[in-house]
Amino acid sequence: MQYSKVRSEPSYQVFIEKDIMVDMRDGVRLATDVYRPAINGRPIQRPFPVLLQRTPYNKAADRMAEEARYFCERGYVVVLQDNRGRYKSEGYFHKYTADANDGYDCVQWIAKQPWSNETTGTYGTSYGAHTQGAMAAMNPPNLSTMIVDCGAFSNAYMSSARHNGAYELRQLGWGISQAKLSKEATEDPVIAKYLETVTPDDWFQQLPWRKGHSPLKWTPDYEEYILEQWTRGDYDDYWKKPGMAGELFYDAWSDIPQLHMGGWYDSYTRTTFENYIGLSKIKKGPIRLLMGPWTHGQRSLTYSGDVDFGPIACLDGNLAEDWNDFRTMWFDTWLKGLQTGIQEQPPILLFIMGGGDGRKNVKGRMNHGGYWRHENEWPLARTQFTPYYLHGDGDLSPERPAGRDPMTTYQFDPGNPVPTLGGNFSGLNTLAGAFHQQERPDFYACKPPYLPLSSRPDVCVFQTPILQEDMEVTGPVTVNLWISSSALDTDFTAKLIDVCPPNPDYPAGYQMNLTDSIMRVRYRNSWEKAEMMKPGQVYKVSFPLYPTGNLFKKGHRIRLDISSSNFPRFDVNPNTGEPLGRERRRLVAENSVHHSSQHPSHVVLPIVPAK
Repeated sequence: MQYSKVRSEPSYQVFIEKDIMVDMRDGVRLATDVYRPAINGRPIQRPFPVLLQRTPYNKAADRMAEEARYFCERGYVVVLQDNRGRYKSEGYFHKYTADANDGYDCVQWIAKQPWSNETTGTYGTSYGAHTQGAMAAMNPPNLSTMIVDCGAFSNAYMSSARHNGAYELRQLGWGISQAKLSKEATEDPVIAKYLETVTPDDWFQQLPWRKGHSPLKWTPDYEEYILEQWTRGDYDDYWKKPGMAGELFYDAWSDIPQLHMGGWYDSYTRTTFENYIGLSKIKKGPIRLLMGPWTHGQRSLTYSGDVDFGPIACLDGNLAEDWNDFRTMWFDTWLKGLQTGIQEQPPILLFIMGGGDGRKNVKGRMNHGGYWRHENEWPLARTQFTPYYLHGDGDLSPERPAGRDPMTTYQFDPGNPVPTLGGNFSGLNTLAGAFHQQERPDFYACKPPYLPLSSRPDVCVFQTPILQEDMEVTGPVTVNLWISSSALDTDFTAKLIDVCPPNPDYPAGYQMNLTDSIMRVRYRNSWEKAEMMKPGQVYKVSFPLYPTGNLFKKGHRIRLDISSSNFPRFDVNPNTGEPLGRERRRLVAENSVHHSSQHPSHVVLPIVPAK
């Protein structure tokens, strides 16, 4: 299970040069701090391997400076750079679009410095991972290794910014939080005071936002990119850039040792797996994958949401002493040629959730348990991809529908969307991770009397009988639905749930969300060109849920919920067919999911047989 637990010790002092202005190809200068190994307070005059992090989160922030010092003390020059338009860097900020060229130029600048031995490793989480993927797609010389943590878009249109045609509203929360730190806000106290009053929850009452009338109206850079992402529903050239669609540039992508890592409840689970699959097929690498039971960047916790996965679930003390030591081992391996044990490890390390007793632990969280396991490929070679069919009586089973019980129909009211209860979420106050699927006051859009989501008439529940033996579901999950609607356009959502049986701590049982997704039906045939439906006509839609790895214990059930909204994880379809992000009307739709012999809606589960 372990990479290594040999702790790296400091060998050097640190000498810092701050706010070096580095020229980009268009003349914009980016503020850069350089941390150099030193002795007796003076920088050592010889080249070292370099570690780079490019960030929109302030290179001078305490956490980033502490990390830089840690690596520098262990024999690395560390370069921290503010992204274009952020903090002390020049230019204007346009999310994701400038990171490819700027990253390339920064790596080339590093290679020319006397303190560089012309090898550069990169690190960073979330946006710091996106910057790595963007520069790797340009294949800069001297880029030598990467730790890509919770990010680097395989395709921001398919997931992460948009999502199978819908829009991920967490982008709005990020935009508001970062606009509060923008140059406009720091230079004008009136704008700063205004932005302090702005909360996403309030503005979610009035969607979509409009130019000049949004909470970002005084920070035009942020308003501009938000509205561009929101209204560009078609998969056009805007989305096909190196920093936003890495999969289009895998051939050019740097062929270097790289670790892609994330969590089952991270915002970027899908993109992490897609990058691993796409790159490992064509690169010598080595390309590695690490997936824990974590939410976004929370690798040092044993829990996600209200569910605990046991003391071995966190990185700290299990895969290494801590996160800094883990990364040092990686860089020591590929930049210094040290023998750390990483070279001999299989390419994939997964945390398989499940196996716990389902009781409440001393911290008040459900004990779901789990364990680490090495694998050699993804999907796992021994996977049995098994269709589980939806039946009119609410059953979910491998038996194909035989009768003509044709459909389940419900009303989808955009004014009363199904609330998001955990899941792959970040950038908003809404809680991420695993939760019992029952409404409660601390989740947005929930209402008294806070009943289970399964009680809603617009949530169609399909579940297996009680399992008579353990069943592991690890891998990609795909939903194939035959649907119809009274609307010209609508959405269908799917959520996979582990239904845990009742016990004294949870007398109603525990309905634990595992993974979910959405499909905007106007894009059923093409991402590039929308096509409206004909009311009442039956169509097939297929879409992936985020991958998962979970052991459904004997006595549990596997459940699939089908609906048409998951808010505020995704924007809500108005059902009118109007241009996306510009609608002014909402219509209630009659939506149907079909489950007959002719239209056998099903979910394909990646079942892993017991060894």
